[in-house]
Amino acid sequence: MAFSVVRAALVALTWTAYATALVSPAGHTVVVNGITYYAAPEPVSIISATADQLKSAATTGVDLIPLTVMEDKSSSFTTAVFRSLAGNYTASDDVFNIGFLQAVYLKHSGTAPATVKYPLGAALTEYGTKLFMSARAYQSSVQAQGYSITGWRTELPAGPYFMSTSTGEVYQAYRLYSDVQGAFTEGLKPNTDGTFSVLSASVSGVQSVTIGVPSKLYYTKTAAKPLAGVRVGIKDIYDIAGVKTSCGNRAYFDLYPARSKTATAVQNLIDAGAVIVGKMKTSQFANGESATSDWVDYHCPFNPRGDGYQDPSSSSSGPGAGIAAYEWLDLTLGSDTGGSIRGPSGVNGCYGNRPSTGLVSLDNTMPLSPDMDTAGFLVRDPLLWHTAAKAMYKENINSNFTTFPSKILTSGFPTSATTEASTILLDFLSKLTTFLNATTSALDVNALWASTRPAEAAGNSISQFMGTVYPILISQQQYRLFTLPFYSDYAAAHDGRRPFINPVPLTRWAYGQSFPATAEQQALANKTVFTEWWNSNVVLESEESCSESILLYPGAAGNPNYRNTYRTAPGAPTGFSIGRVSNFAGVPDIVYPLGQASYRSTITLKTEFLPVTVDIVAAKGCDGMLFELAAALNKAGILKTPKTGSETF
Repeated sequence: MAFSVVRAALVALTWTAYATALVSPAGHTVVVNGITYYAAPEPVSIISATADQLKSAATTGVDLIPLTVMEDKSSSFTTAVFRSLAGNYTASDDVFNIGFLQAVYLKHSGTAPATVKYPLGAALTEYGTKLFMSARAYQSSVQAQGYSITGWRTELPAGPYFMSTSTGEVYQAYRLYSDVQGAFTEGLKPNTDGTFSVLSASVSGVQSVTIGVPSKLYYTKTAAKPLAGVRVGIKDIYDIAGVKTSCGNRAYFDLYPARSKTATAVQNLIDAGAVIVGKMKTSQFANGESATSDWVDYHCPFNPRGDGYQDPSSSSSGPGAGIAAYEWLDLTLGSDTGGSIRGPSGVNGCYGNRPSTGLVSLDNTMPLSPDMDTAGFLVRDPLLWHTAAKAMYKENINSNFTTFPSKILTSGFPTSATTEASTILLDFLSKLTTFLNATTSALDVNALWASTRPAEAAGNSISQFMGTVYPILISQQQYRLFTLPFYSDYAAAHDGRRPFINPVPLTRWAYGQSFPATAEQQALANKTVFTEWWNSNVVLESEESCSESILLYPGAAGNPNYRNTYRTAPGAPTGFSIGRVSNFAGVPDIVYPLGQASYRSTITLKTEFLPVTVDIVAAKGCDGMLFELAAALNKAGILKTPKTGSETF
């Protein structure tokens, strides 16, 4: 008897546990005309129709059906209007397809009720459409023509949705894309509370992460929302509320919970209407790594240019590969400490910017060197580039200039057109000189330093004075601010163990620890001396043009850098080059894609093409001028919008 009582109690406890389990919907994967979609789990509205009206639109045995909200602004809705709207939606939105015309909710946005012209039967029959419409917007006479008069609880923008024929609930539609280039760590979707969740959907038959994108028809750009509907991928060093951050390390991802706050740089984009579609791969802890050989914890993304087996550069590898590969991705957010945007922008053939240091807060963002870290974009469209910059940097974008600089400096530029890349660079320089009505002169930075050397340099060459500044700062600052807390937290959670770290960060941290702690302060002092020298002797400020001159140096030159090559062990990134100027002086350095050069691929055994780009440096705070210059050169046909895929242009 006692046994029976205990057994009954255990059964009761077991069922109580099941009864109180937390169960939440995760959405549905749906195929419409052969294209895979995700129906988000949160309803955005409910169509107030009768059960019979809803069932009349249903497919046998299927509750969730495609629905299009169609917005009509005309005084009368005719067959021609119906076909025109369907055609416009198809042409302007990659999420919409004609399968979503299975059911149409027609809304009218005019000032007075409109008339639905009879007959629409031929057009509706062609698409198999069941038509719903609001009695408030259309003349009630349409009821006599056999159409359903209904309404909804929350008005929705035009576009494709999914509707439950049992409840009338309406759900947003996401088109699912496969991340075949391996650029993303995971796809994301927004929650109603401002946080994000990992997208719980996948495309069958592929072996890669799935990214979901909502319809562009849902969004209307305004002054307050200039990025409305712009799809953005985020480098996985920026925190996003509701999801984890990996920084390119599996142990780090596993150790820490989902973040509670979103980084300011990301939140500014969200506030401007941007649609965050996923997090993107970074080389480990934003250190520079070579594809395949240095990437251990995660596989390096695939650069789509050329034969598809070229190094995408780092550390913004995912953002670079993704923006060069996917037409459905509009913008990516990377970071640049020592070239982590400029390198990927160059070899992936897109626009990219290392901004003036300090334009946006880097709170809730992994540090490499706070004195040199910056947040910037990789993008194909130079006009969107400027819009995104104004949204993220806000009032720190300075457009207070009346003319472009009329003085061009060059460093490392070819003197004759002996290669395809040199021909492209010299052609751009010629056109830019004419466009600006500028004078051009070559800069010998070593000779200028020797003749104007600061007293603090004590007779040292620029390479001697600055050669260890970068590696000391990134290694000692990251180790102190990031690595030691990570090591401590990991040891506490794993019985004193150390996490796995890729070869490059380990090598760099060890380099920094080989110097005394005072080396960081000396490196910062040298950096300050260089900044003052540069701003006083090379690229000066100007009231009229913001920057008295601009400095050009070659970026990517169309040279192959295969990812299937065995390489030597990594070392400390010592030395000085013109590409380090922006790191030290805090000035903007941005990349313009110019063209492409051919090479004979050892992979395909065919002629392929790789990007040719140029870097442009201006005075600190003159980022706005460089964005305006890109837009003006694009309008003049000197700069073009790169394509996605193997060829940049």
